[in-house]
Amino acid sequence: MVTRFDGWTFDADTHELRSGSRRVDVTPKAFDLLGILLAERPRAVSKAELQERLWPQTFVTESNLTKLMAELREALGDDARAPRYLRTVRGFGYAFSGPAQAHSGPRRPSAGMECRLVWGKREIVLAQGENVLGRSEDAAVWIDAASVSRRHARILVEGDRVFLEDLGSKNGTFLRGERISRRSPLSDGDNICLGSEWIAIRILRGAVSTKTVPDAR
Repeated sequence: MVTRFDGWTFDADTHELRSGSRRVDVTPKAFDLLGILLAERPRAVSKAELQERLWPQTFVTESNLTKLMAELREALGDDARAPRYLRTVRGFGYAFSGPAQAHSGPRRPSAGMECRLVWGKREIVLAQGENVLGRSEDAAVWIDAASVSRRHARILVEGDRVFLEDLGSKNGTFLRGERISRRSPLSDGDNICLGSEWIAIRILRGAVSTKTVPDAR
């Protein structure tokens, strides 16, 4: 999903925020916050809902959310006293208040590469961009297990690179037996553990359809 507003482009698939053709870097949580506000516009989203979606099942102080809003406003050149995009609803939460237009399109893996998660007997093909793993109904990979948070982790497919990132889960995300605290690159055959659930990732490069060979008879 791509959302454009006033010369800005928010691309959830490539995980990029751009001003014109210039990429503007923000932290992953700030990017997620902007994505939530854009998706829910013009609805005002409460601080409690934002905290639950950004830090599921994790206690954080309200100052964490305030810092993310300040980071976004600085990146967008928005003034809290006269906001063009990010409106503060005093005593409640925040809303995206500017005009924006969403453009949806098919999300496909990179040409020549396919990423799959193997969980038990299930195989799930991952899309280009963000793939959230967890118990939330809108997760790209739905894992209904008590030890897994609603939005537990995400796998980012960026071109021919694949990364794993924990989303503040209660029971942790483990890669090759070690708990991760930052975005970590994935390789074919890596084992991932979400809480107590083990998942394997397959990264198939040069994957192409089988070509039909004409009958030579």
